[in-house]
Amino acid sequence: MTIFIQSLDYNLWDLIVDGSNLPTIRSENGDVLPKPRNTYNDDDRRRIQTNAKAKHIIICAINSSEFNRVSSCNSTKEMWDRLKVTYEGTNQVKDAKISMLVHDYELLSMNENEDIKSRFTRFINIINALQSLDKTYSNSELVRKVLKYDEEKEKKKKKVVALKSSEIDDSDDNEEDDDEDLAPFTRKF
Repeated sequence: MTIFIQSLDYNLWDLIVDGSNLPTIRSENGDVLPKPRNTYNDDDRRRIQTNAKAKHIIICAINSSEFNRVSSCNSTKEMWDRLKVTYEGTNQVKDAKISMLVHDYELLSMNENEDIKSRFTRFINIINALQSLDKTYSNSELVRKVLKYDEEKEKKKKKVVALKSSEIDDSDDNEEDDDEDLAPFTRKF
């Protein structure tokens, strides 16, 4: 929604993030009050129209249950903040999500019976989720992460186990000696 609003009019985005700049007047005792409509000048009408346009865009972009959440809000900033908390959570929730996704990113490896396309899709989903929470990685870090899997795969291929077989005449040996000989061998595995 951010890009959509910014593409329509960046002033609308500023209004949503910074709060509305509705026309006001100061009363005799110093209180700030909304300016009466019959005293609006052209600049006041432009600011009112910009605020109404921003509200309209937000309302048109949400469904009925989300509308019920924000319908009582007076300003576009209040509407945006409520939607932001609903979908992103508080800063504490956002930090927890980032932590969980970073953990997934760091431990990302290819599962058994998973093709490269599925792994890459998981990788991109994690990266996109992190970017939506304002956590980004440089392209070189992302490439390094993808290449790291290839290195791990090569290391796994190089491990080879060779066993030497021999025949032993069991007539003279007892079973206890066999168990003692096998014990160090089985511990290695």
